[in-house]
Amino acid sequence: MIPHWLHYLSIFFLVLGFLSALIIAGDEFLNPQHMWIMNVVWPAVALFASVIALWAYFAYGRLATHEKMHVAMERNEEPPSRRETPFPMMVAKGAAHCGSGCTLGDIVAEWLAFFVPAVAIWFGWQTIFAEKMFAVWILDFVLAFAFGIAFQYFTIKPMRGLSPLEGLVQALKADTLSLTAWQVGMYGFMALAHFWIFKHLLGAELQVASVEFWFMMQVAMLCGFATAYPVNWWLIRAGIKEKM
Repeated sequence: MIPHWLHYLSIFFLVLGFLSALIIAGDEFLNPQHMWIMNVVWPAVALFASVIALWAYFAYGRLATHEKMHVAMERNEEPPSRRETPFPMMVAKGAAHCGSGCTLGDIVAEWLAFFVPAVAIWFGWQTIFAEKMFAVWILDFVLAFAFGIAFQYFTIKPMRGLSPLEGLVQALKADTLSLTAWQVGMYGFMALAHFWIFKHLLGAELQVASVEFWFMMQVAMLCGFATAYPVNWWLIRAGIKEKM
């Protein structure tokens, strides 16, 4: 049985994440990011990181508004987002950029498999996997990969002035390892939550249509951030991924 305190805690953190995303989206409406894709990235990250994302956005994300970048370009200065952002935070932004694609991909995949169970069957449920969760994980990865590469493409292509094909190749190079590392951390925690915390300790099923599932997913995304962070450090140091 799921305890009441966990139910209410789940609601609290989900509402906190949603409100944080709304605050950021509202501020971006007034102060849009220079790179349009970041107007999607920051609210998506806030859905799971809530107040952490809120702090990071106002402390560092606001340095990359269109207005501030335009002023820097007019004065032929280094953009404030590069000048005033410490390297560890640049790495965090790079990992979060990847994680935003994972977040949106996982949300779409989980609800798609919930409303259309046949999708999970297409990905191996009841034939390869007894657990529906494993089949949905494949769909999660496919959609997270698609969103992640798209997000990276719309970052790298304009920053480097690449052709569409070159932009796609560089996006694949920059985000494949990062996204895979993120999903490993996310899957690891969700497996722990599903099999040990809920099935073993609580004797309950972790259902997609529950606040507890999405609270666990918030925690899982933070675990994904932790596993993707060192990979992003290396990718940025190696010049494969852009500083943000």
